[in-house]
Amino acid sequence: MKLDGIHHISSITGNAPANLDFYTRVLGMRLVAKTVNQDDPDVYHLFYGDYEGSPGFDMTFFEYPGARRGQAGAGMVYRIAFRVPSANSIDWWENRLRREDVPASVVDGELRFADPEGLELALVVDTTGEEPLHLRHSEIPDEHDLVGFDHVIAYGNRLTGSARVLTEVMGAEPTGERTWRLSGPSRSGWIRFDEPPPGHGLSGAGTVHHVAWATEPEEHDAWIDRLAKGGVSSTPVIDRHYFRSIYFREPGGVLYELATKGPGFTVDDPLDRLGRRLILPPRFEPMREKIAARLTPLPDVARS
Repeated sequence: MKLDGIHHISSITGNAPANLDFYTRVLGMRLVAKTVNQDDPDVYHLFYGDYEGSPGFDMTFFEYPGARRGQAGAGMVYRIAFRVPSANSIDWWENRLRREDVPASVVDGELRFADPEGLELALVVDTTGEEPLHLRHSEIPDEHDLVGFDHVIAYGNRLTGSARVLTEVMGAEPTGERTWRLSGPSRSGWIRFDEPPPGHGLSGAGTVHHVAWATEPEEHDAWIDRLAKGGVSSTPVIDRHYFRSIYFREPGGVLYELATKGPGFTVDDPLDRLGRRLILPPRFEPMREKIAARLTPLPDVARS
């Protein structure tokens, strides 16, 4: 069994309208689903991705209105990197971000910047040869699209345990002293652990909640056994409507999810209607009016 790179990354926002504007207008991602946290239906769960909402591109956010800004520490991912097609794309995005008054700088060949709540982001030139994913945004030329996730950087100080789970249980290959790559049948992604800063991390706006790795649907149930045999405590398989999920913490504290590559976002609406309406899990439908009244009003930014 092989994990097929990064499936999605879920983070926290305290301001859904500003978050929506940044990820859809500035970065050009598509709002592919507007729903609620299944464990707390008073909280938005917004999904951004490529035009089709493909695994390997989805950024998701839980909105806790007015949440204070968090601070990444040990056991937390602090930077997310996307791929772009070329070095010219790095220049193009640097100019676009400058026009949007988003500070950005090229460090070690990657363009680094942050979203409005301080979540660190980066763009790197794609050298994988993997099938690119596409935004289909009117303001972003195809040759400069974001084309999928590349890697995440976390803070961790239990490298022996983290390495064991990544290599012996998850099937990752070490590519450096603190770096591991997970490669599947179609996509790959990697994670690096940096030395944590002093003090404790604080979950809040602008911090990552978890990183999900992609599984083949027919192999998903077998991952429960594989995790157990590897001494990793996990949740049972949970139906998240758009995919099925297993959650566990690696020894350094980072929360991982294993998510199936389907059924995907078109279980609710056809492709050209994604993101247009509030989707509720069936058990919450009788409370739709009450739930909708408590959620932050958002503009319609969906595109066909």
